Amino acid sequence: MSESPASILLIDDHPLLRQGIKQLIDMEDDMVVTGEASNAADGIRLATELEPDLILMDLNMPEMDGIVALKKLREQNISSRIVMFTVSDQEDDVVAALRAGADGYLLKDMEPEDMINQLHQAAVGKMVISDRLTTLLAEALRSNKPQQASRPDFDSLTPREKDILRLIAEGLSNKMIGRKLDISDGTVKVHVKHLLKKLNLRSRVEVAVWAVEEGLHKG
Repeated sequence: MSESPASILLIDDHPLLRQGIKQLIDMEDDMVVTGEASNAADGIRLATELEPDLILMDLNMPEMDGIVALKKLREQNISSRIVMFTVSDQEDDVVAALRAGADGYLLKDMEPEDMINQLHQAAVGKMVISDRLTTLLAEALRSNKPQQASRPDFDSLTPREKDILRLIAEGLSNKMIGRKLDISDGTVKVHVKHLLKKLNLRSRVEVAVWAVEEGLHKG
């Protein structure tokens, strides 16, 4: 049984860059660009119309930047995977994007082959982050944690929450976790909300980084 190609929406104010990415994606059998936008407002409109599997969005755009657009998309409950694609490797930008609900953060200076590989990963529900940002991200999340906050307590979680935490640490989306555990996306979302509260963590990215550092992702 052949599945339909993953649909991708490009939101970037540079036409040449959009064209280059589209040409790369066009060479892949399992991905297709179904829409393009040169600004965030048009991108949000297209996202609601097309409901693509994946949105690849620039961070720095005129009128409305990518972080604001990302928040608006999440407020509208867009279920698409959203990956930021930018020149900025600044810690503040990376953390802000992931806290706002990005499913990945890729740098524009990466090799074309690497980018395509990362898009493949993103399309199947994995979180993607450019290699040289992973250490920076772990450090940022550690240093940004309130000093008075108690350490996350793995044992406070239910068995189901522990299962979900391990799958988050593998970079799986709610949809993929639901499939793996044979429960609905909505049920996964509720469990994620509960485990974030119990662990005193603010995002699934923090959960993933903490779980990997503690070795919990190995089961």
